[in-house]
Order: sequence, then structure tokens, then C-alpha cells
Amino acid sequence: MKTNPDHTDPAQTMNMARGNGGEPHQRADNDGKAMTTQQGVVISDDQNSLKVNPRGPTLLEDFVLREKITHFDHERIPERVVHARGSAAHGYFELTESLEQYTTAKILTETGKQTPLFTRFSTVAGNKGSKDTPRDVRGFAVKMYTEEGNWDLVGNNMPIFFIQDAMKFPDLVHAVKPEPDRGFPQAASAHDTFWDFVSLTPETMHNVIWLMSDRALPRSFSMMEGFGIHSYRLINKEGKSTFFRYHWKPVNGVQSLIWDEAVKISGADPDYNRRDLFESIEQGHFPEWEFGVQLFTEEEAEKFPFDHLDATKLIPEELVPVKIIGKMVLNRYPDNFFAETEQVAFCPSHLPLGIDFSNDPLLQGRLFSYLDTQLFRLGSPNFVQIPINAPKCPFANNQQDGYMQMQVPKTRALYNPQSLDPARPRESVNRGFESYPEKLDDGVKGRVRAESFADHYSQPRMFYNSQTEIEQAHIASAYTFELSKVDTPHVRTRMLGHLRNIDEDLANRVATALGMQLPDPAEAAAPVQDLPTSKPLQTIGRSPKSLKSRLLGILVAKGSKHTEIKKFEDAAMNEGAMVKIVAATKEVTLDDGTIIQADERLSGAPSVLFDAVVSIIMPDEAKKLANDSSAQDWFTDAYAHCKAIAYCGATDEFILSQLPIEKDSFVTPLSDLDSFIDNAKSRLWEREPKVRNLA
Repeated sequence: MKTNPDHTDPAQTMNMARGNGGEPHQRADNDGKAMTTQQGVVISDDQNSLKVNPRGPTLLEDFVLREKITHFDHERIPERVVHARGSAAHGYFELTESLEQYTTAKILTETGKQTPLFTRFSTVAGNKGSKDTPRDVRGFAVKMYTEEGNWDLVGNNMPIFFIQDAMKFPDLVHAVKPEPDRGFPQAASAHDTFWDFVSLTPETMHNVIWLMSDRALPRSFSMMEGFGIHSYRLINKEGKSTFFRYHWKPVNGVQSLIWDEAVKISGADPDYNRRDLFESIEQGHFPEWEFGVQLFTEEEAEKFPFDHLDATKLIPEELVPVKIIGKMVLNRYPDNFFAETEQVAFCPSHLPLGIDFSNDPLLQGRLFSYLDTQLFRLGSPNFVQIPINAPKCPFANNQQDGYMQMQVPKTRALYNPQSLDPARPRESVNRGFESYPEKLDDGVKGRVRAESFADHYSQPRMFYNSQTEIEQAHIASAYTFELSKVDTPHVRTRMLGHLRNIDEDLANRVATALGMQLPDPAEAAAPVQDLPTSKPLQTIGRSPKSLKSRLLGILVAKGSKHTEIKKFEDAAMNEGAMVKIVAATKEVTLDDGTIIQADERLSGAPSVLFDAVVSIIMPDEAKKLANDSSAQDWFTDAYAHCKAIAYCGATDEFILSQLPIEKDSFVTPLSDLDSFIDNAKSRLWEREPKVRNLA
């Protein structure tokens, strides 16, 4: 009797259709937790859609397929218009010195308590898929989950902003974003529309010179400062107001990349800063900042040579010292990037009792704009119920319904005043937030700008004059690079006129590098002052000599000496550095027979990714690498970026001797371990004029 192929067992047919030679995919019956739909229905097959037969059409009734595909289709939410590319981490804030005489906010009065927080770093101009290392301002936003409600400290890595009034924010962003007729450049200010706008808007000059400085190229998130930009108020129990500006000061110090290095890193690893944050936390090198405040009264502010309500002005630390009162430690990477880093919603209007706003017109506009943005991006006024945004203290109100309402109020009275439900929340006169009762002068309503906001050049001049010589050269070179990308001649000319008001030497350097004649100085709305210089505005001049959170690259190959590798690894890690092994192959057999896994292949790990480099290779391998452009670039880039290099005899004989590398004090043999470790803590800036032409 013959078997009829049309009478195959249906269960057998379904198993065969799952693939893998007829074997069913791994099931919960065999390995733990069952997969379900969003409604909790257990799924029997997550690999195949429901069909009429193995080669037939898919059935519309397949609710498992429809739910999975529908959710996938809706996985992306609108990205932020600015600050789209971000990286974040969890941590805590600990107050070390109380401000009880200035404020009632418990977060600033109760010392020793660790308050959970979530911090997001971001670039401003690029989209979510852009790179980590453009020349750009960096966002520095901290959400503190205080017991009195969330406090969102929404700042940047620069203490000032481009504009004085929120009315100009859309114009600034439209100017710096990709040009609308061509859709490029991405994450870059080196184009006509940006420089056209800023050259016609003198108030931008201060932030622009910061943007041209090394501050726009941070080595890592843990090596950049954070600033609140605006003045805020502290209110004490007597109702007295004290202004403050806050600072985050990195324990690792402020350190930056070289422009050429940043450009090459963007190609080698566009996730450079994000990866550094992840790996630092994974290895226990927790990023840490000191939290400080500048405190001043209304009377003291009136004596400043600028208006503190002007967001384009900083308050020099020599004028108002920064009082360190706490610290922030980031010790946990997000469990899910989308749920936390993408969905976190910062609003400067989120603050606890005892803290209040100033009349800074840029801040006043941000109080509306941020909330409006979150409503659009996250689709509902209930975005606060998303776990990353939800307060960790009790909260209750009469807000009702809306998309994604997660709460189930058990009451008939969602209004106030009411007398039907005595358990419902009511306002508290004694404990509630009260705005500072500021006395305002009678005036005439109008679209006006305070005369005290008119000085656009004095602080940029102060910033430039405060820099070291090498930093001034970097600034001049940055202006030259950016303006060389501007095709419209009158825009370049107009910018040179502004630079003459900042510093004549700076204007000359840029004009000479561009091959242009200097125009007349731009008309200044207020006299330009020669303010005292401020050393805290430097980057290179303040960079500490330290290997903490730095990354050392060790180039090895077949037969490399294991003991030598271990010696450099141990010495670097004892100083707080991280170490990665680089080789031409993924697996390497060392001189003692040990087989190691290289962290990176040479072709994918250029030296721009490391803060210092070591080469430990045998003669035969050195001969092979001598003709490898990746190896040649590995050493020449490290030298060009002023980094420390330690070399073995074979490296010297077959590679370094063939390259334009001078044996200066930062290029040392393996035998001089101590000098290398000391050199690796900084850069040899004296080398830079030998390796590149600066403006």
C-alpha cells in the first residue's frame, strides 16, 4: 500500500515549515520564560506568519503578525529638533555643603543624602544618527529625582548661549542645520547659512568664539564642564532671594581633542564619546563632577560690567567664585537606550520649592518651548508617567485622560474645589511652591531689548585673551577652516569686521590665512571693554596631568613579549587608565605561547582612538608592518596629535626610522617606562607647530 503525500500530518507540516531542517525553534517548554503578545497570549511560533498552506497567501487574521509588525512600524518617535544625538547614564547626587541660609530646597540643604539622577549628554546640530565628535556645543542635562519633585538642570558645556531672546532660537537652529535646498552639511557649522546669520547677529559673537575653541571638541563626556547658562534664584525660609548660576566641574579635568584628531575619529568611530561613557562605567571608572554655584545678590549684580540676565554673558569666577557644594557620580548605563535615553524629557520648568527663575528672556522662552517639545515628541501630556520621567516622590493631581494614561483614579471628583471625596489632593498653602514676589518697575509693554544687553564684544575679547598661545592658534585656525567653507564673499568679510572688535591679532591671523583684506571694524552698539582675563576659561592651561579614564593602545603581533605587555598594562591601569590590545589579527600568539584576543584590529583602531600608544613587536612582524599604511598612520597620527609614544627596537628600526617622527621627549624606548607613563598624562604641545600650520 502506497503513502498518499496529500495526507501528511498537519503538525509535522508546521514543524517542517519552521526551517532548520524541520526542527522547531527553541521553545519556552524547553528553556524558561514564554513569549506572549502584548495582551499576554502565549505565542507558539514567532518565526512564521499564518498561511493557507506553506506556499499560500498570508491570512489577515494573524493577530500575532499584525501586532508585531504594527509595533515595529511605530517604533520611531520624532527625534529632537536639537540635541537629537544623545548618550546618558544613571547616577546620584550628594550634597556636601548645605545652602540652608539661601534656600529651603532639601536637595540643597540636606547633606550626605544620595539623590538618584539621570544625565544626558548630546550634540546640538546633528541628527540622531550623526557623529559624536563634530565641532559643536554639547548639551549637559541632569534630571534629579528629589523627594520634593524632579529638578531638571538643562545646560550646556559652555556657560553662555548664542542669543539673548528666545524669539531668535528658531532662526539660529534653521541657520546651523543642513541648508534646506540641499540637505547638507550634517552636524556642521562650516557653511554659508550659519555664518550669514551670526555675522548679522553680533550677540552671537561670544558663543561663536567658544565654538571655535577647544571646548567644542571634548575628549570625553567625563572631561567637559557643564553650565546652566542662566541666572536662577534661591529662596530661603524668610522669602529672601539670592541669584545663582550652577557649574558641573569634571574631576578628570577639562580636556579636548585636536581638530584633525576629531575629524579622523568621526570616521574611525562615530560613537567615540558614547562608547567611552559605556566602557568607563562597565570597567568601574565612574565619571564624576563637582557641583558648584556662584551666589550673588541683586545689589552685587548691579555692579557687574554686564547684565547677568543676558545669556550671552558669563560671570567670571574671579568676580564671583564658584562655591563647591556637592558631587555627581554616574555609575550605571541605561538598561534600554530607547526607553531611557530617547524618552527622557527635560524641562527647565521642573524645579522644587526653594528655587525659582530669573527674568532672563531666553530662559523665559525655554520654559514654554521645552514642555511644548515633549508634548509633540512623546505624544501625550502623560509623558511624565514614563518611568524615566516619573518622580520618585509621591505625586497626585486632577489631570485626566489623554493618550497613554497609566493611572486609574478611583474617584468621582477630578476637579478642585470639591467636597465629594475628602481623600483627593488639595493645594497646600504652607508647603506649596510660590514664585518669588519680585517688584517690577512700571513700564510700557513692547518688543524691546534692554540697553544693558548691548555689549557683544567685551566678553569674547576676554575669552580670547584668557587663552594660552596654542589655544589662541586653535581658535584662529577654527575660524579659518569654517570661513573657508563659506562661498559667499561678503559673509566672510562681515565676520572679519566682527573679529576686529574682538582682537586685532585674531582678525589679522584669520584674514591672512584666508588671503583676504581686513575690512573696517563692525559697528559696535556699545563701547568694547578690556575686561580682566580669567584662567578658568582655558582648556589646555588647566588640563591636569592624569591618566584616569584615559585609553592606552598597545600594538602587538606574533611573538611579542608577554612580560613587556603586562608591564605596560599594569603601569597604566595603576594610574587609572584603560588599556586595549591592538594587532593585525584578532588572535595573537605571544612569545611564551599564550594566545590572546586583541581588543581591536589595527585596520579598525587608528591611534586617534587612544591617548597614548605603545608598540611591542618582533623584527619579522615589524618588517611586515613597515609597508602597511595602517601601521604607518598609527604612528604618524599619534606623533601629529602630540601624544606619547613608546617603542621597541624593532619598531624603531623598521618603522619609525622611515617616518617623519622626531625623537623628542614624548617618543621614548620601552625601557623608559616611567617617562612614558608621565608623558601619557598630557600632550606635548610644543610639537604642534612642527606638524601642522596653524593660523
